Amino acid sequence: MPELPEVETVRRGLTALVQGAKINSVAVPYPKAIVSDLTDFQTNLAGATIDKIDRRGKFLLFRLSNQKTLVSHLRMEGQYSVEPVGATPHKHTEVIFTLDDDRDLMYNDTRRFGRMQLVPTGKEYQEVSGLAKMGPEPTEADLDITYLTSILAKSHRKIKPFLLDQSNVAGLGNIYTDEVLWQTKVHPETLTDHLSAEEVANLRQNIIQEINRATVHHGTTVHSFSNVFGEVGQFQNELDVYGRAGEPCRRCGTTLVKIKVAQRGTTYCPKCQVQK
Repeated sequence: MPELPEVETVRRGLTALVQGAKINSVAVPYPKAIVSDLTDFQTNLAGATIDKIDRRGKFLLFRLSNQKTLVSHLRMEGQYSVEPVGATPHKHTEVIFTLDDDRDLMYNDTRRFGRMQLVPTGKEYQEVSGLAKMGPEPTEADLDITYLTSILAKSHRKIKPFLLDQSNVAGLGNIYTDEVLWQTKVHPETLTDHLSAEEVANLRQNIIQEINRATVHHGTTVHSFSNVFGEVGQFQNELDVYGRAGEPCRRCGTTLVKIKVAQRGTTYCPKCQVQK
């Protein structure tokens, strides 16, 4: 599933390619991709200009000139591509936005889990369930140490599912959660209220730095992620634990172990990350 660095990479690519473009019409080969009323979706998008593309957590927000916002959640394998107008759709193309400059913006999704919803701008946090309770962005400005310390202390959950919960911190998924826990030397099943103040501070810093570093490398391609230009991410070459079960820890040499935590495959070092 694309995590924050991958979605931010897509946002930057779309900004470069389609910001300022006017939508002439919308075709929807796979209507289930649209959460809104389909007729309203197509009618309100026709004639609108893409003024700006924002991101919140793993959601893309297309800000339109008619005071509407198109919220796009890529889910497992959603991707965008820009093609010459009238180009043959991909095998799994679900939505085609025909632009006024003889190009088609296609949304493609092999798993068909991605969803789009058109809402009035300013109402997205009330009308889109995934945005309503989303936690702070993993940045220096937004992820406040006081907030993180407080919410960890109030919880009594295992740290990995806590971090995967988007209502606590936005944008983290399986890959980067494994990475930041290894960096912080915290076992993925450690209870949140058992973390020391030093561990919380280190965890916060590692989250911020890892997400930023992965974004600079255009995200991670493990199975199928590519950006809007069709280019794969580069950060898979920088991963320390994810996908390396059975290999030596890069810090101590101990063989990395893979277990299930909250139904998710989880890789960690049994020597560096001792459970409390």
